[in-house]
This record gives sequence, C-alpha cells and structure tokens, in this order.
Amino acid sequence: MTGRATDRRTEIAIVGGGLAGGLIALALRRHHPEMQVTLIEAGEALGGNHRWSWFDNDLDAEGAELLAGFRKTHWSGYSVRFPAYRRRFDTGYNSLASPDFDAGLRRDLSQQTIHTKRRVEQLDAGGVTLDDGSRISARTVIDCRDAAPSTHLTGGWQVFMGRHIRTPRLHGIERPIIMDASVDQHAPHGTGGSYRFVYVLPLGADELFVEDTYYADAAMLDRNAVSGRIDRYLDAHGLQGDIIGGETGVLPVITGGNFVRHQEDMRIEGVALAGARGGFVHPLTSYTLPFAVETALAIAKDATLPGEQLAAWLEARARKHWARTGFYRMLGSMLFGAAEPAERYRIFQRFYRLNPGLIERFYAGQSNLADKARILTGKPPVSVFRAIGALAGKGEPLVAEKGNS
Repeated sequence: MTGRATDRRTEIAIVGGGLAGGLIALALRRHHPEMQVTLIEAGEALGGNHRWSWFDNDLDAEGAELLAGFRKTHWSGYSVRFPAYRRRFDTGYNSLASPDFDAGLRRDLSQQTIHTKRRVEQLDAGGVTLDDGSRISARTVIDCRDAAPSTHLTGGWQVFMGRHIRTPRLHGIERPIIMDASVDQHAPHGTGGSYRFVYVLPLGADELFVEDTYYADAAMLDRNAVSGRIDRYLDAHGLQGDIIGGETGVLPVITGGNFVRHQEDMRIEGVALAGARGGFVHPLTSYTLPFAVETALAIAKDATLPGEQLAAWLEARARKHWARTGFYRMLGSMLFGAAEPAERYRIFQRFYRLNPGLIERFYAGQSNLADKARILTGKPPVSVFRAIGALAGKGEPLVAEKGNS
C-alpha cells in the first residue's frame, strides 16, 4: 500500500519494516490473525538491502517454522580458512536475501498491513504521525527502526562490502566459506587497524555472494579500496563474473558501556523498542536474526498487553539480554584492545579449532559455562597483559562519523 493514508486506527503499529519489524508482523499474523496490525516502512521494500544467514541450530522448532515460508538457500555444511589450516563443518547453514524477505511478507500479510514509502515524522505511545501529516492511532507502538549512535556504548565496528555475481561458467563451490582469513590483513583507509576476512556464499551453480569484512577500530569504509580487494580475490580464485547486486554496511561491535543510560536516551515514553534499536543483537558478531525471531515470537504471545506494559516488558527483556551477553563483550574488548590489528586473525584461528557445537552456540549467543571456560583456557592467542589492559579500558564511544559509508 503506497497511496496517501487518511487518519486511521490500528491495534499495533510497527515502525520499521526491516528484519525485526517484519518478523513481528508475521508472528502476530500467525498467532492473532484477527488482530489489526500496521507495518510502516520508509523505503520501497521491506528488509532494505541485506542478507541474513544463520546455522540450523540457531533456531528452535517454533523459530524455524516462522521462517519456513521464506525462499532461502540452505547448505548441509560450511568451511573456514586460516593461514594455518582449513576446516569443514557439517552443520546446516542458511541465507535469506531481502527481496525474498519482502516477497514472503507481502504474500503472508494483508495489503492493509503493509505501508511502504511512508516516512514517520513522530511517534508516541498513542500512535504514529506520518510526514504527510496523517495520523495512525494505535493501542501499541513498536519502534523497530535502525539502531541509533550512542555515546553510552563502546567498542569497534564491523564494516563490509558484498558483491553478488554471476560467473560465466560453473564455479564448483559447494559449501559456504563463512570466514576466509587467509587473505592479507589490510586495514581500510582511516580505520586505524582491523581483522579482515572474506565471506563466500554459493547461491547457485553460477552465482556467488562474496563479501569483504573488517573488524575495524573506526567506522570507515573505503568503497574503492575494498571493491579493488574483492576484484583481486575473485581474480585469484578464477571467479570473476557479472555483478548483479551488492550491499555495504557499518555495524557496531559492542565491547562495553552503560546500557541503562543508552536505553534512557532511546526511550520514548510508552513506545516499545525491538530489534537492534532495542539492543537485541549479538555484541561481537552483530548477528540479529536469532534474536529477532525470538523477540517476535515472544511479542506475539503477549500481544494483548497495553502498549505501556509491552514497552516496559521489552525494556526489561533487553536488559536481561545485555546481562547474558557480557561474555561476548569481554571477548570483543580483547579482540580490539589486546591484539595488534595484523594479529587479530589468530583469535579466530584458535576459536575455529574448537568443538562445532561450541561454535554454533557462540553465534546463537547461547554459550554455556563449559563453552566459556574452553574458549578462555589454553595458550592465549594474545598477550595476557594486553588483554588485562583491554578489559580495564573504556573503549571508544559507538558514534560513527558522517559520510563514512
């Protein structure tokens, strides 16, 4: 629905049609088909221009069912590459592109639910005001817009450029390479240092998605330099082809901060916060999909709560998520503060030698005590003294400079 809206009423208004907002709308549709839900997105398509990937074990049966209707690519395993070794894993891996996310939501949600190309001027506990002056009143408002910069959170950045290509002949890659760190450890211009790896997804017999990724000290992405490195990577592996799509991004890697103060800055009284804006992310990997699925299902189960109560409930849930992901923020501090940029790959090189189940639980944010002990024991890949110093440091505020991507 893209025409001019008149003043109207809905039960739940969701602002932001990205992964979090779209999945909440879908979960509400599945659990409460009679409920009036309005999904408002500023862009032309739901999901923006992104690709989300996850392990089979990241989701329980209910979560997998929520995503079952989307067209996605599935592989029976994946591999990693480091200077010291290569390793294959047999865990199922999945990837979902935003055009398929958009198509799936438009198929399952009603035309009355989806409002694209509608910019929000203001939102409050009682509804949403659009930039054309029209008003959508709501019992509950859920803000799922992108995460906002914060002076209360510290860390580094994950910067990336992905390219979708069609090769002139069969490329022969059967499984994803989710981390190829055998590449030169270049630092993008202005980042001050980084850990670099290349991510390769075989989307078809003659299609590849290749992404150059950096765990960097600064939120800067030199598009020309990174594009050139992708060219050289493809040339080295005989994989050049026609470009049919791509994406870029700069995501925070959170190593510390005052989450309560951050929530206070984000809070609009009576408005619920979900997605990355609400703090539901993996602080080290920047993964959002498992948490977006989990949150969407939880909201659907308590969707009859008054808006103010749902907002308070989600705020408390986000604080619990912050508390249980502290281990990953500690590891992030060690990555950025304890390891020289050119040596950061050694941390991941050691990590990927560990048990496959431990690795999968790590990405899902579900590491148990035994996992944490195993990750921290043995010969450390970084200086112990530098690690102690990194943990004691405050890090840099997660505020990106303008024009950085």
